[in-house]
Amino acid sequence: MPKNKPIYVCTDCGYESAKWMGRCPSCGAWNKMEEQAPAAPAPAAGPARKSTVLAPAAPAKTLLEIEESEQERVHSGIGEFDRVLGGGIVPGSLVLIGGDPGIGKSTLLLQVSALLAEAGARVLYASGEESTRQIKMRAKRLGLAGKNLYVMSETNMDEIEAQREALSPDFLIVDSIQTVYVPGKTSTPGSVSQVREATGILMRAAKQAGTTVFLVGHVTKEGALAGPRVLEHMVDAVLYFEGDRHQDYRILRAAKNRFGSVNEIGVFRMEQTGMEQVENPSEFLLSGRIPGAAGSAVAVSMEGTRPVLVDLQALIAPTAFGTPRRQALGFDYNRMALLLAVLEKRAGFALYNQDAYVNVAGGLELDEPACDLPLAAAVVSSLRGAPLPPDWALIGEIGLTGEVRAVNMMDRRLAECARMGFTHLIVPKTNLRALRIPEGLDVRGVATLREALSLLF
Repeated sequence: MPKNKPIYVCTDCGYESAKWMGRCPSCGAWNKMEEQAPAAPAPAAGPARKSTVLAPAAPAKTLLEIEESEQERVHSGIGEFDRVLGGGIVPGSLVLIGGDPGIGKSTLLLQVSALLAEAGARVLYASGEESTRQIKMRAKRLGLAGKNLYVMSETNMDEIEAQREALSPDFLIVDSIQTVYVPGKTSTPGSVSQVREATGILMRAAKQAGTTVFLVGHVTKEGALAGPRVLEHMVDAVLYFEGDRHQDYRILRAAKNRFGSVNEIGVFRMEQTGMEQVENPSEFLLSGRIPGAAGSAVAVSMEGTRPVLVDLQALIAPTAFGTPRRQALGFDYNRMALLLAVLEKRAGFALYNQDAYVNVAGGLELDEPACDLPLAAAVVSSLRGAPLPPDWALIGEIGLTGEVRAVNMMDRRLAECARMGFTHLIVPKTNLRALRIPEGLDVRGVATLREALSLLF
């Protein structure tokens, strides 16, 4: 009888090889091939495993034959959580939530589970990392209770599936998918085959039984979700919980959402009683801003449909080396280098012998072109040592020729500036056409970068 030899599987793409290789031939990742035991041979005959098939396959239909129905979203009771999902939870969806250890993933989902149970839904919370007593202690500390909230500590996928079939819950939370294993697979929990098989079972439960499933996923040291990339392709939405564990604020961001925008963010604050939503993120992002400090400018960024005011900071200092240093936190590095070149070429500011450091206060990641003009103003402010007026904000994209281009959703940006008490705003000149300006807000249009800087300095 031939001996079963181990196989090597890439943890990024699932490529299998009979021998170890330093680089995966499929995805090109280095040092991702892990040894796994060979799969057990399939039985010669017999019925399929119960958890694999939930219902007989439905015949194919044309688009005209499919009945059209508006499916109402379920509100979780936490507005910031619903905002990131696109307005609420879609019944029968499969959602993956990832984040660093201790960031608050389990706490947030336990709060959502308790609120859904209080609203009358039946919820099953399956934890593979905590015992039922530990979950009870955390729920007591958070002040949560729900008669329709069922809790189990289990890592066997068949046992979780059996409880789901017995209870028929409206919502199922699995914490975490890397701890769950399928008994029919010989590989260890968290491996490519285990994660793929377990997620496939949960996906069929969501699509055929109508149970909404939330999965908690571990992340790697680079911040990406651990396990195969096929996991992110199988789910309907991928949410990332970001933030520093040593700070109170957390940001929930959608990286993939089949039912809404991927640009929406939800802001939370970690308190003793759990995660509290921050309904006014502009206020907390500007809370630590020092009026009259050189190198600081207020940018108006759009995170999905929500305008957010952000403190954009720049520090310009003479370099002690032949090549100046460039560093950006929360801002695209290549975009920053481009804007520094435009300032030097089109506006006449010598930056070739200056170190440049850019930071977005509050831990937010800015990736839209509307923040170009405030960054340029912050750089010039730090270079000259001249602070910007504290009640001024800037909006605009800068081109390579030094022109200031129009941006979208200008009405919402202006309304947020007026609500936060700003009185002066510099915007692209082309945006002034048919623009509704709020009362008490002085809006000035500029066509070039030089024109904007002449108004400020």
